[in-house]
Amino acid sequence: MLIKDVIAHLEDLAPTAYAEDFDNVGLLVGDKNTPLKGILVTLDTLEAVVDEAIENNCNLIVSFHPIIFKGLKKLNGNSYVERVVIKAIQHNIAIYAIHTALDNALQGVNDIICNQLELHSKEILIPQKSTIKKLTTYVPTQSAVQLREALFAAGAGSIGNYDQCSFNTEGTGTFKGNASSSPTKGEKEVLHYEPETQISVTFQKHHESSTLKALFSAHPYEEVAYEVQTLDNINQTIGIGMIGRLEKEMDPIPFLNYVKEKMNVSAIRHTELPQKPIKKVAVLGGSGSFAIGAAKAAKADILITSDLKYHDFFLAENQIILADIGHYESEQHTKTFLADYLSKKITNFAVVLSMTNTNPVKYL
Repeated sequence: MLIKDVIAHLEDLAPTAYAEDFDNVGLLVGDKNTPLKGILVTLDTLEAVVDEAIENNCNLIVSFHPIIFKGLKKLNGNSYVERVVIKAIQHNIAIYAIHTALDNALQGVNDIICNQLELHSKEILIPQKSTIKKLTTYVPTQSAVQLREALFAAGAGSIGNYDQCSFNTEGTGTFKGNASSSPTKGEKEVLHYEPETQISVTFQKHHESSTLKALFSAHPYEEVAYEVQTLDNINQTIGIGMIGRLEKEMDPIPFLNYVKEKMNVSAIRHTELPQKPIKKVAVLGGSGSFAIGAAKAAKADILITSDLKYHDFFLAENQIILADIGHYESEQHTKTFLADYLSKKITNFAVVLSMTNTNPVKYL
């Protein structure tokens, strides 16, 4: 098995196409064609984590946060980022970061939090825009079935709980090839009329490359006529944050204590607690102040997130409880999830869970 085979499993779970524009995800250090020895899973890649990988004979570190976030202009070991990268390269250790690709995945960071809190009826809080595309093409009617099957096999034509979805219209295509053409139908320099089927299929953004590859491979024409459009349809399977419901409503203080227990949190910063029970819970792992408006609009009773600034708490406006449980604390269960996921996908290689606590924040 090669490192790229592990990456394929990770990108099945969380395609990098849905990572935020500001982020730096994917293979940050190393060669994807390197034979795999073992995998170490961590939340952050620090020097101690690279040492763990060396000790456990792991040559791939799967990290939630990217060690290289902004561009590196020098590699002289003057910062912890440079020292990590240098040590990884010296020991032929690759580093893959998943970060906001997993934040936006349906079974990602926020689903993990919902499961920790035993929430049900889960929905994406902020669906990501422009993630659904539509392909329209024209093919000789006798080749339509073959082309549709190729497009479906490439991931096109899936809508929610349905697959092999397409729309087909019969018509007549016309074309005349020049002297240099090699027409599949008709003759060069002669106007040709061909019974054709117009096929339209939708696909998720990360399937664009495979869909177009299937189109060109399965289409019989020398020149393929096609259009790709980005749709405004809301995609409820890709996006950041999540909202769910408690099985039984709870008063605010007992619920916050419940969160501390389930999320392994020692302290929670929160807004004033109203005298009404909590039923609907919004969550967003990591920095989530930008989701306050969406949580209020969704009529959530509480938003559980982190990195809220002083003035962010005013935005509650007695409409919602804002609870800051800490950045590390909100994402700490992610590495266990990733290790379990990879262990099920890759049974013949060691998947090691990092024992290094990478939380830089300490509490007295």
